[in-house]
Amino acid sequence: MSATPSRDVRPPVHFRAGGVSLVIALDGPVPSVLHWGADLGDRNEAALRGLALSSVVELTNNGPDVPRRLTLIPVERDVWSGTPALAGHLGGRRTTPRPVMVDDSLTVTVDPAGGGVLEAQFTDDVTHLELSLLVRLTPQGIVQVRHRVHRPADDSDGEQPYDLSALTALMPLPPRATEILDFTGRWSRERQPQRLPVVDGSHHRQVRRGKPGADSPYVTLVGTAGFGNRTGEVWGFHLAWSGDSDWRVERLAEGAGPATSVIGGGEGLRPGEVRLRPGQEYVSPDAFFVWSADGLDGISDRFHAYLRSRPSHPVRPRPVLVNTWEAVYFDHDLERLKALVDRAAEVGAERFVLDDGWFQGRRNDHTSLGDWQVDPQVWPQGLAPLAEHVRSRGLEFGLWFEPEMISLDSGTARAHPDWILAPSQGEGPSMRQQYVLDLTNPAAFEYLLDAISGLVSQYQVAYLKWDHNRELHEAVSRAHGDSVAVSAETRATYRLMDELRERHPGLEIESCSSGGGRVDLGILARTDRVWASDCIDPVERIMTDRWTSLLLPPELVGVHVGSSPAHTTSRRTDVTLRFAGALLGHTGVEWDLTSREEDELSALTAFIAFQKSLRPVIARGHVVNADIPDPATTLRGIVDSDRSRAVFIWARTVTSSSILSGQVQFPGLDPDRDYRIRVVSDFGLPSFAGRNHSSWMEAALQDSLTLPGALLSTVGLPMPTLVAQQALVLELNTQ
Repeated sequence: MSATPSRDVRPPVHFRAGGVSLVIALDGPVPSVLHWGADLGDRNEAALRGLALSSVVELTNNGPDVPRRLTLIPVERDVWSGTPALAGHLGGRRTTPRPVMVDDSLTVTVDPAGGGVLEAQFTDDVTHLELSLLVRLTPQGIVQVRHRVHRPADDSDGEQPYDLSALTALMPLPPRATEILDFTGRWSRERQPQRLPVVDGSHHRQVRRGKPGADSPYVTLVGTAGFGNRTGEVWGFHLAWSGDSDWRVERLAEGAGPATSVIGGGEGLRPGEVRLRPGQEYVSPDAFFVWSADGLDGISDRFHAYLRSRPSHPVRPRPVLVNTWEAVYFDHDLERLKALVDRAAEVGAERFVLDDGWFQGRRNDHTSLGDWQVDPQVWPQGLAPLAEHVRSRGLEFGLWFEPEMISLDSGTARAHPDWILAPSQGEGPSMRQQYVLDLTNPAAFEYLLDAISGLVSQYQVAYLKWDHNRELHEAVSRAHGDSVAVSAETRATYRLMDELRERHPGLEIESCSSGGGRVDLGILARTDRVWASDCIDPVERIMTDRWTSLLLPPELVGVHVGSSPAHTTSRRTDVTLRFAGALLGHTGVEWDLTSREEDELSALTAFIAFQKSLRPVIARGHVVNADIPDPATTLRGIVDSDRSRAVFIWARTVTSSSILSGQVQFPGLDPDRDYRIRVVSDFGLPSFAGRNHSSWMEAALQDSLTLPGALLSTVGLPMPTLVAQQALVLELNTQ
C-alpha cells in the first residue's frame, strides 16, 4: 500500500486561530485530525499534503494488513479497537457502522476573526443512518465538535427502532501527553483535583446523577509531565451538557493512528433512552477541546475568552447582591426582611434575593415544592410589599425557585401524581425529602412556565435563583410509556429556561444545584452565573473557586461574604479572609446584616466599594495563578486586559513546614512597565506571623513602592508569612 496521497484527493483543511492550528485530512471516507495544537504558521498545499503522510502508520507484525486510522467518527471499519463514536443496534443487528462522506456534502468556511467550520454529511449502508459532523475552531482557539444521527423516513426496516447507546467525540493526543488531571468532590467540597498517569486502557468517568454532580469530572485535562498553572503543554475536554455524561482518556497499546491516545466523551445515554424511528434524529451535546502551551491558565484564557464572546454574556457590571438564606432561612417576616433590605442598601448592595420559604406551606424542606404560589399566611398581601420596598431602596428583586423538583406533600403532587418522574410503580426513593417533576410531560411543563412567568411579571422579578437539589434515579416518564427520560428531562429544562427568557427579556438566571452540582457550558448557555458551592467558608472556597475559574470567568461565579462560624463547616474565620474570598467574582452577601455591629457594617461597605471599583477588571481581565510548591499558600489574581491594573490575593489556609515563602512570582504582568504596589487595607488587614515586615512590605503598606513588571513576574517577592486562615490583598497599578 502506497503511503503517498493521491493528487486528486482534497488537500487537508488548515484552520488557525488564537495560536492554535487544527489540520484535518480528507483522504478517507471520514475526515481525520492530523494536528491539533500549536500554530503551524501559514502553510501551503504542498506542506499540508506532506503533513498528511504522517497519518499513515507502519504495519506491524501480528497486526492488521491495512494501517489503523483514528477519524472524527472512529469505527471498527478503520481497525479502531477503542471506544467507537457511534454505538447502537437495530434489534441486535447493524452494530458495525461504516460511514462514508456524501459527495459534495463537505463545506469549509473560514472565519475572518480566526478559525472556521467544517461540515459534512455521511451515509451508512450498514445501519441505514445518516450522520452529520460539525467541527469548528473558534476565534479563541477552541475546537467544538457536534454529531447528528438521523434515521431516514423511508428506512426499509420500518418502525423497528434503532437503539442508540452512545455518540462520542474523540480527539487525538500525542505521546508527550502523559499525565491526567480531572476533578471529583462532594457536596460543599466540589471540584477537587486528582492527578494520575496515562496508562494503557481507559480512564473512564461516568456521570449517572441526572446532572453533572458535585463529583463531576468538569474538565478533563492531559498534559506533559508535571504541568502546572503556568507551565507545560495541556490538552483539555469539556462537555456542554447538564445531564448524564461519559468522559474518557484512552490509550491502546498500538496507539491511535499516529497519536498514542485519545480524549473526549459524550452524553451518557441510559438503555432504551434514545430509540430512533424513521424520521427521528439525535443531536449530541457540544464537545469542547482546548489546548494550551502555557499550563492551566492558558486553558482558562481560552474558555474565558470564548464565553465572553457570546452574545448572551452579561455585559453590565455584576450587581452586588444580598441573599436571604443564611440570614433568615425559612423564617420569613416582612418587617425583618425590610430591615435587611435597608441594611443591604446602606452597605451598597444592588440586588436583593428572597430565598426558599416564600411559597405555599413552605416552612421546612419536607413540603410544598411544586406549589409555586405565594403563601397567604406569611404574605397576606403577596410579595408586593417586599418587592416594592426593595425597588424603593434602589435594588433589584430576585426570587428563589426549584422548578424541576416536587414534594409529595404538595397540592401539585396530590392533584397530579403522574407528574412525578419516577418508576411506574410507586415513587422510588426520596432525596432531600423531594422528587423530580417530569418536565417532559406537556401539562407539567406548561404549569411551571405559566406559574414562574406569572410571578416574574407580577413582582417585576429581575433574577431567578434556580436550584436543583437532588439526583435523578429511576427517572421514568409516565407521560411517555414509562420510558427513561434523563436526556429528555435535561432538554426540557433547557427549553423551560429559554422560553422564560424569551418571555422576559433581561431576566437573569443563576444555576444553583446543591451549590455547584450543575456547572457546565450547557446550562451556562441560558444562565448568567453559577453558585459554585453551598459552602461559603472561605478556607474551603479559595480552592473551589480557583478550580471553578478553570472553566468560567469570574464574573459568572457567585462568591459571597458569609457569617462566622460558617453554616456548612462551623469554622470561625476573620472577616478580612471572608472579604478576600468574595472579592474576585460576582460578589454577594449571605449574612444577617441586621445583627451586625457598626464597625462590621463599615468594613463591609468599604469592601463593596472596593469590589465595585474592580468590576471592569474582573469582567475582562485574565485570571492568573502562581505556581507555588507549598500547598498551604496560594497567589491568585486578575490582571486587566491591557495589564495596567491587577489585584492579587495571597492566602494561607493552613500551617505548613515552610517558615518563609521565598520569592513568589506575580504572573501576567507587563515586563516593560512599572507597577505601584498597594496593600489594600480598606476593609482590614490579615494577621501576620512575623515579628516585623520585610522592607518591600513596609513600603507597600505606606503606598510608596514601585517595581518593574519584569522583576515582579520573573524574580518575584518574598511574601509575608501569614497566620493560618488569613489573606492579604494587593493592588498593582502601572505608573
